[in-house]
Amino acid sequence: MSNALTRSMQALADPTRRQILQMLHVGDLTAGEIGARFTISAPSISHHLAVLKTPS
Repeated sequence: MSNALTRSMQALADPTRRQILQMLHVGDLTAGEIGARFTISAPSISHHLAVLKTPS
């Protein structure tokens, strides 16, 4: 499996990141708006967003 595919699969393996993607599919949201919908810390949200933004 290629490195890009492996990184993509790892990013999508996390349920929080899948939820974030589903939310963004509906429309644009700021990091704060995304964070308000979860019970995890702002740094954790930032980490999840960084993983999703990392180019494959």
